[in-house]
Amino acid sequence: MKKMLFLYNSYAGKGQIRGKLTSIIDLFTKAGYMVTAYPTQCALDGYDKVCAADGKYDIIVCSGGDGTLNEVISALMTHRNARTPVGYIPAGSTNDFAVTLGISRNMQRAAGQIAKGVPFACDIGRMNGRYFNYVSAFGLFTEVSYKTPQNMKNMLGHQAYLFESLKSFSKIKGYNLRISCNDIEIKGSYIYGMVSNSFSVGGMKGITGRSVLLDDGLFEVTLVKEPVTPHELQQVVAGIFSKSHTSPMVERFKTKHIVIESEESLAWTVDGENADEHQRVEISVVRGAVEIVVDSAQLERISSK
Repeated sequence: MKKMLFLYNSYAGKGQIRGKLTSIIDLFTKAGYMVTAYPTQCALDGYDKVCAADGKYDIIVCSGGDGTLNEVISALMTHRNARTPVGYIPAGSTNDFAVTLGISRNMQRAAGQIAKGVPFACDIGRMNGRYFNYVSAFGLFTEVSYKTPQNMKNMLGHQAYLFESLKSFSKIKGYNLRISCNDIEIKGSYIYGMVSNSFSVGGMKGITGRSVLLDDGLFEVTLVKEPVTPHELQQVVAGIFSKSHTSPMVERFKTKHIVIESEESLAWTVDGENADEHQRVEISVVRGAVEIVVDSAQLERISSK
């Protein structure tokens, strides 16, 4: 039998995994896997467990939020075992990357997708030596996107972000940045920036731009200029969250490497988790670095091949 390491965060989301463990492990066993199940105990426990596994398993499956998946992939990248396939059963509150990959929110169905799926060589980001699956970001909307209630997003679309952003308008702070990429240099005051490889960020689909492919060696960059009037703030939100993606306040482009320098320290997040403060950030794409198991029907949608 093939060997599977199954890591799960029993507290992710509302702890739904605890009521489904038996059926999920039974499904994997029937698919020909000898399953070693391990409930993570604290932050970075999943990272340590994967590092200790050191190539002993044919596949590593994790269940939790985007942070849990980040731990697993970071461990594989750090210890050069990235060719061990990864399966993902989403159990968090946002699950942006699962949405992008077409992984079912139903845990048993997600497990079935892993049992019958195919490995997809996905691009991974590296920020100052730290790996991320789908987004690295700083600034205003980093906080707003994760604080805006999901029911507001579902009902109001990008207007939900506008309402939440307007509440924070008096606190908006621009950062003087120097950005180097694609053989050009950009300077200006920006309130938000993200480098992403996803269709969804902060639970909102479509905000990362058009023609997103997860294995093309390019990440999408979004930079938001500092608004000085409520009208300019409306232009900002329209440029980010509307389908047209056009606004004089929002800059978008693709790149495989970018350096962002600030006059003061910026607080960054990776995959929705804190990534400390930095004055200089260097982000690059590691093309096709990790094999993630997906439903074969999703390949045409997410792949450049």
